[in-house]
Amino acid sequence: MTGVYVLGVAAHPWGKWPDKPQLQLAIEALTAAADDAGLPLRDLDGLVAASSRFEGGLGWGLHANEVLQAVSESGAQAINVGGGCAAGGIAIHTAASLIASGECEVVAALGAERMPKGFIPRPPGQPDDVTDTDYLRWVAIGATNPAYWAIEARRRMYDHGTTPETLALASVTMHEHAAANPLARYRKRITVEDVLASPRVADPLHLMEICAVSDGSAALILGSEAAARRRGGPLVRVAGSAVASGRFGDPAVRIPTVSMASDGDATHTSEVAGAVLRAQAAAGIGPKDVDVLEMADNSAWHVLAWPESFGFAEPGESDRLLQDGEYGIGGRLPINPSGGFLSFGEATTAQGVLQVCELAWQLRREAGERQVPGASVGQSAVLGLGANGASVVLTA
Repeated sequence: MTGVYVLGVAAHPWGKWPDKPQLQLAIEALTAAADDAGLPLRDLDGLVAASSRFEGGLGWGLHANEVLQAVSESGAQAINVGGGCAAGGIAIHTAASLIASGECEVVAALGAERMPKGFIPRPPGQPDDVTDTDYLRWVAIGATNPAYWAIEARRRMYDHGTTPETLALASVTMHEHAAANPLARYRKRITVEDVLASPRVADPLHLMEICAVSDGSAALILGSEAAARRRGGPLVRVAGSAVASGRFGDPAVRIPTVSMASDGDATHTSEVAGAVLRAQAAAGIGPKDVDVLEMADNSAWHVLAWPESFGFAEPGESDRLLQDGEYGIGGRLPINPSGGFLSFGEATTAQGVLQVCELAWQLRREAGERQVPGASVGQSAVLGLGANGASVVLTA
């Protein structure tokens, strides 16, 4: 197998960009990543795009084809992958696999999205298909995603004594990181009091403890070791990547499902935990080797619960680690030095690509004021609709 390396990374700032079509957001990120890699777009052997379901993609989610038609009709492979919010991570895994197999030398992974307003207000899925479980999941109780995160947060408060102040501190920490990131949408430093004073969306979660939805795009160009050495500069390697789906018995709430009737031996959010463990195994590392973690923090609850589910902390330990600053940039395990979803707002298909861009900047020592000291191993973790999980490990 051929080694896979990061050649170039770039991202468009997150926000709301009503005057920029999704295609333009995509092209701007991809062009900037190619400039960072020092190569023309015609040198791409392939483009793997995270497929959008909200707009663009020639009406069929053919995002890679649309972009290549616009910027470089060079005959490169156009590959489109789904996976909901995990699609960006899946795109990177696919691009890395093309290079590792020796089929391609230079491949780009891309995600770009323009989101509707609100907490993804309309149910996904097909209302005329009675077997579409995700449509039924939304309609059966009439709740959007924040309601599910609130249920998990309330359960954590019961199991581990997590306080409203600790949940608020998770959001405060993410916004503190984002203050030094020009790509983030919400860069204002906030306090625990600010968070608790914001409107309550779904008890116990407040508005500032739930990620917004945003427009954004990110691109990553991967290449062989030979291509990386031609580029010059720091060598950042894709040491491992993985995708996974959910396991039977996962205690995470999914309606309707039969898995709740099992013996419950599966890890919570098993699709992401499985991808994290597989990526670590491929890289030959364990949780203690990771210097920086970029993970999906759709809510403040995720900041506390996910590191425990992935083996970075013991059950219930995150509260103390957060309070002691261990999840901050100078701590034991810096989480989301980018600012995370809570500071960016989620641009679904682009988010998994942005995570790995941030890891690359960290390992190349290009993160500025949010730089994690001595970072040499970084890992991403992202969850997507339909029990999709993806994770990437970079090493320097």
